[in-house]
Amino acid sequence: MTLPDRYYKELYELLCAVKNAKEAKMLLQDLLTPQELDSLAERWQEVQALAKGEAQRSIAKRLGISISKITRGSRVLKNGNGGFGYFLRKMKK
Repeated sequence: MTLPDRYYKELYELLCAVKNAKEAKMLLQDLLTPQELDSLAERWQEVQALAKGEAQRSIAKRLGISISKITRGSRVLKNGNGGFGYFLRKMKK
């Protein structure tokens, strides 16, 4: 099932309305399950480590995640839509 484009547009607008970390926490804790939130936080740590050049095996061991997860993250960082790279630069990570 494909959702209407306006659903995505409204979600993106919702995210744009977040002004600080406190608001982000409030929204994400209501929007996501605890497991989904953990997964997003873990992915962001993974991407930051990959961008700094940390070895995939080192990241996997430190974060306690599989090499396949790291490989997928690496692939998205290199070949995705550019969102990770943009926000890594924007946040000076």
